[in-house]
Amino acid sequence: MTERVLVLPRIAVPGGCDFHGVSKAHASALADLRAAVATHGRYLDRAIAEEDASHKQLIPYVMVRDEERVFLMHRTDAGGDPRLHGKASIGVGGHLNPVDEGADALMAGLRREWAEELVADWEPEFELVGLLNDDSNPVGAVHLGVVFTVDATGRTVDVREHDKLTGAFADPEQLSKSWPNLETWSQLVADAVGLSRSR
Repeated sequence: MTERVLVLPRIAVPGGCDFHGVSKAHASALADLRAAVATHGRYLDRAIAEEDASHKQLIPYVMVRDEERVFLMHRTDAGGDPRLHGKASIGVGGHLNPVDEGADALMAGLRREWAEELVADWEPEFELVGLLNDDSNPVGAVHLGVVFTVDATGRTVDVREHDKLTGAFADPEQLSKSWPNLETWSQLVADAVGLSRSR
């Protein structure tokens, strides 16, 4: 079955996409984005969306922190995309699909991705960091990240798909060692929230 993904016309993104990295934002910006999705968002076949830079595929992206530690995941060779084998990430997220359709597709998809990717027996509180944009490459040009943090405050978190991922909280030194393998989006987010690549 063809995957359909939620897209927003580039010109309809509140504040525009004329930036690189993470543009920090507050609750009002999230409200503006949710309103834009409700008004202008639509679902396209993913194959078409991947080739159409006039639209942005919205990707909720959640980073889990516990004081100075961050939940760090490593992809195994069992994942579907060979380009991601061995890569590391500090973000959980994915495309929004018709199953998320409703009054607030962005937040519905965010909660779905959290439940699908992570095991946590507690209710997360999502705090907006900002929007993530990287038009420097063809993949980034058709995606827009909506970055959130969640504070674990000592509570346990685990990855759900152990065949595809490993995950554990990493201190700054461990994150620094993994920096060369971090996906680009993870590096941009880490920089934005002050998780230095070296100490």
